[in-house]
Amino acid sequence: MSTSTTLSRNTNQAYGVGAFAIEFLGGKLGVGPGTLPLERVRQFHTDSVLCGISALALQTNAPIVLRDEALGYRSASGATVFGSNEQVFPEKAIVANCAAVREWDSNGTNFGYRPELGHIAGEFGHNDFYPVVIAACQQRGLDGATALRAMLLLDEIRGRLAEVFSLKSYKIDHVVHGAIGSAATYGALMGATAEQIESAIGMFVAHYIPWRAIRAGKQLSDSKGASAAISTEAAVLCVKRSMAGFRGPQDIFRNPEAIFRFFEPTTEGAERWRELGDSPFDLVLSHSGDDFAVMGMHFKLGLYEHQSAGALQAIIDLVSANPYLIENGGGNIERITILAYEPAFGIIGNPMKKDPKTRQSADHSMAYIVATLLRKAIESGVPSGGNDEIWKGLMLSPYDYKVDDSAIFHPLTRSLMDRIDFRHGGPEYDAKYPDGIPTSVVVRDVGGSDYDSGLVMYPAGHARNTTANLQDILLHKWKMLGEIAFDDATRAEAFIDKLESIESLSADGLATLYSERFVTKPGYE
Repeated sequence: MSTSTTLSRNTNQAYGVGAFAIEFLGGKLGVGPGTLPLERVRQFHTDSVLCGISALALQTNAPIVLRDEALGYRSASGATVFGSNEQVFPEKAIVANCAAVREWDSNGTNFGYRPELGHIAGEFGHNDFYPVVIAACQQRGLDGATALRAMLLLDEIRGRLAEVFSLKSYKIDHVVHGAIGSAATYGALMGATAEQIESAIGMFVAHYIPWRAIRAGKQLSDSKGASAAISTEAAVLCVKRSMAGFRGPQDIFRNPEAIFRFFEPTTEGAERWRELGDSPFDLVLSHSGDDFAVMGMHFKLGLYEHQSAGALQAIIDLVSANPYLIENGGGNIERITILAYEPAFGIIGNPMKKDPKTRQSADHSMAYIVATLLRKAIESGVPSGGNDEIWKGLMLSPYDYKVDDSAIFHPLTRSLMDRIDFRHGGPEYDAKYPDGIPTSVVVRDVGGSDYDSGLVMYPAGHARNTTANLQDILLHKWKMLGEIAFDDATRAEAFIDKLESIESLSADGLATLYSERFVTKPGYE
C-alpha cells in the first residue's frame, strides 16, 4: 500500500493540498503516521514553546509588542497567547505566539533534501508554525491527539515544498512555505472545503509574498524574527476570508505570474496554463508510516544559527581531545580557520557580521557563535563525560547574546573573534549540503602546530546524527529555558511534562496548554 500522495505538476496542486489536508486529518489516507514522526513533532513543539516563553520572560521586543497587541483583540471564541487564559482573535494569538517561538532563532530547521526522489531544492525553514494548530484546536474544541497529527501535517506540507522549490534562490523569504502549510492546516481544522483552502493559498501567494530584505543589512531588525509570524497571520486571515465567501486566485502553483512559474518558467501549455500548464514540480506528501518530512529536520542544541552547528561540533571535538588549546585564558590559540559551504558562508560569514551590535546579528555571526562557545570553555573548562556532557555544559543560552560586556561586547569573545578566519570551502563543501552541514575547523596554536577537526557532516542535533543522546541534550535545553521562564525548576519540569504529554490532553487540557504564567525579568534588552 502506498504511504504517500503525489500531486503532479500538471494538476491543480493548491486544491490538491487542501484536499490532502482534509483527508489526512480525517484519517482517510492509509494507516496513518507511525509513532516515530509523532514523537519527533512532539519534541519540536515542546522545543518551540520553551523558546517562546523564555523570550517573553526576558521581554524581548517583538514578542512583547505583538502579545500586547493581541491582548487588545479579545474574542469570546478565539485562542490564547502564551501566559494568559484570555481568548483573543486567532490570527492575533498566532502572530504573537509564532513571533515568540522564533525570537531566539533556536527551534527546529528543515533542509529541503529528499535525494531518493531527486527533490533537493535545499530550502530551509523552521518549526515556527505550531501555534496555528493550537489556535484552531482551541477554537474548535479539539484534543491533543488531533493537534499533534495536525502539527505533523503542517510540517509535512512546508517541508515537502522546501524540497522542490528554493525560495532563497529568488530572494524570497523561506516563510512562504510555512504560510501555505498553515493555510491548509488551519483551514482543514476549521472545516473549510478544499476549494476554500485553495482560495486562501491563492490569496496569500498573490498578495503577501515577503522578500529576504528582512534578513539583509548591517544590523538585523525585529522583522527577521517575526517574519514567520506576520506571514502566518496573513495566511490565517486569508482562510477566514475564504470561508466567509471571498474568492482568491485559483490554481496558484500553475499561474504563470505567481512566484513559482514566474521564477521557474515552464513551457508546457504556456498559452493555456489553466488547462495544460505545469507547475515547476511534483509534490509528494506522506500520509502513513515513518517517512515524514519532520524526520529530516534538525534540532538546535542551544541558541545559534543552524549553519554554525558543524563548526560548534568541530570545536567541541577539538577542545575535548586537546584541552591544552583553551589553557592560558585562550592565549594558546593563534588562529582559527573555519571552512564551510554556501549558503553558510554567505549568511553567517558576511564581513559585517564580524562586528555584531545586536542579538539578531550576533546569532547570525559564525565568528561570534564560535568565539562565545570557546569563551565559555575557557572560563569554565571542558566538562567531563564526553560529547553529550560538553554540549550541555557549554550550551549557548539567551544570556550569551545579551548586548553588554558580559556577552556581545565581552573582551575575550571579541579577541577570539579577531582570530577567526571563516572561508568558503568551495565546490567540495557545497556538494555535501544539504545532506549534511559540511564544516571543518583548524586551530593553530602559538607554537605553529595545527589541530584539525576533519570534516564534520552530521553534528549533534542533525537528523542524521547517530551518536548524540538527543533527548537528554534537549531536556537540558528545555530545563535551561524553562527555568528562565518560571524561576523555579519544579514548575519548569511540570510544564515540560505537560508539553510532552500533549497527545493525551483533552480539549480542556489543550485549551489551557499555553496559559501557564511566566515571570518577567527586566533589563535583558
